[in-house]
Amino acid sequence: MQTPTTAQLRTAIEVLTKLGERLNIHAEHAVVQLSESQLGAHYAWRIEMGAIEQTTRIEAVATQLKNWRDELLQQERNCVSHRV
Repeated sequence: MQTPTTAQLRTAIEVLTKLGERLNIHAEHAVVQLSESQLGAHYAWRIEMGAIEQTTRIEAVATQLKNWRDELLQQERNCVSHRV
């Protein structure tokens, strides 16, 4: 496996962030369209919980990618300082 560049990791982080935002917006729109009934409230709760679970997973992956990017940047700095 080839190590991604820091730019590729930054792009992946941005894509994940946008995906999380899109999931939240979709959930908000779906909840607004539900009827004000006990069943509608139940569906709204399920939609909101699903969005929270998904965005939590997305944030965890984005954090891992940020850490990996930071490690690569530190390695690049170390390589440059050893060359000088």
